Amino acid sequence: MITVISGTNRADSYTEKIANQYVKILENATDQKVSYLKLTDLPTDLVHNNMYTPDHQHADIIKLQDEYLMESDRLIIISPEYNGSFPGILKFFIDACSIRNYKETFKGKKVMLVGVASGRAGNLRGMDHLTGIFNHVGSVVFPNKLPISNCKSVVDELGDVQDKSALGSMEDQVKGFLEW
Repeated sequence: MITVISGTNRADSYTEKIANQYVKILENATDQKVSYLKLTDLPTDLVHNNMYTPDHQHADIIKLQDEYLMESDRLIIISPEYNGSFPGILKFFIDACSIRNYKETFKGKKVMLVGVASGRAGNLRGMDHLTGIFNHVGSVVFPNKLPISNCKSVVDELGDVQDKSALGSMEDQVKGFLEW
């Protein structure tokens, strides 16, 4: 199974629109099951003093970890640029899922990274930070990381990727990831 993760909890974001496009590309490119996790779906009551002890892990995190991470052999992370890196909610989610069944959750998983930014760099620095984290937890990061710059001009008003160059790069990235 391949899981696409929209790495922000900001509602109606460009990240989510780009992630939706990746789901469509994958569904046309492979017979593998494709699942889609939006961090906007995380419950708001996740933070508490004992959250990093296995006995007190939030039931919703356990469910999401089991359904989306442990069942997948490949992850595609779509991450916007926040303050020169990636969103804290994405780091929080990775951390929360690392306290139970650590190896089954991350070890040996293939991870593809996509950066989204309204500026010119397409979250290159954030993808570097995520690469370090996923290498640390035992995942293997696909070397073709795609920075999507000036995202507001890439997506149309309906939320579809309309820029043919960007769409072609996304399709090529997915093709390479599936062959990898």
